[in-house]
Amino acid sequence: MTQSLNSAEECDTTCLGSDTDLNTIKAELIDDQAAVQFADWFKAFSDPTRVKLISALLKRELCVHDLTVLLGMGQSAVSHQLRYLRNMRIVKRRKVGKIVYYSLDDNHIEQIFIQTLQHTNHS
Repeated sequence: MTQSLNSAEECDTTCLGSDTDLNTIKAELIDDQAAVQFADWFKAFSDPTRVKLISALLKRELCVHDLTVLLGMGQSAVSHQLRYLRNMRIVKRRKVGKIVYYSLDDNHIEQIFIQTLQHTNHS
């Protein structure tokens, strides 16, 4: 750690930068509002319960009752997490009479989830 800190301090005092055109990169950076939305979206994946819900919904559309049984949680807790995921446009719902079915909002969610899981399992 001390060596890394010393290297950083040395770079701060002796580095003149690279030949990279920083103005071009800066012009192409994600804007502040999009960066906040992006970070908020990934916060949805920071809760293990939400990750399990998404994992279950990756397999198929399920009703709230099925999700409570799968996760061993109360309906109120599952509904709360589903509402959060729905507000983030990660899941969508479909109502048939009194039964509410949940599924992933779109194919992008599935792709991102699978890629992240593959990265997590990569050694």
